[in-house]
Amino acid sequence: MKIRVVSVPVGDQEKALQFYTKKLGFVKKLDIPLGEGSRWLTVVDEEEQDGPEVLLEPAPNHFEPAKTFQKALFDAGIPWTQFNVDNVDTEYDRLIQLGVEFSVKPTVMGTAKVAVFNDTCGNNIQIVEML
Repeated sequence: MKIRVVSVPVGDQEKALQFYTKKLGFVKKLDIPLGEGSRWLTVVDEEEQDGPEVLLEPAPNHFEPAKTFQKALFDAGIPWTQFNVDNVDTEYDRLIQLGVEFSVKPTVMGTAKVAVFNDTCGNNIQIVEML
């Protein structure tokens, strides 16, 4: 088994694409129309374009329980997913300069340093540096 695609629920795929590419630095890999305004829209790490893809999934638009679950996680401050980074402080500073809002500033937790930001699409996303 291999992990090829993980999904992040988004209400507006175009808004998500702009955030995930322009602010986070991912690159668009696939953009396939699925009908009814939905797309199979994935982004990847620019340095690992054959690596795992993040699907910007329009699930909250089509399945009310998905929207309820996403909102409950967000309101509780629980990250939907996490992305590893080489240096949390450096990435935090870069993203702050781009206007990204953090709910958790860089914090050491055991053998990791973490920070949590709002992806503007209804999700808390955690960045992690292993110490």
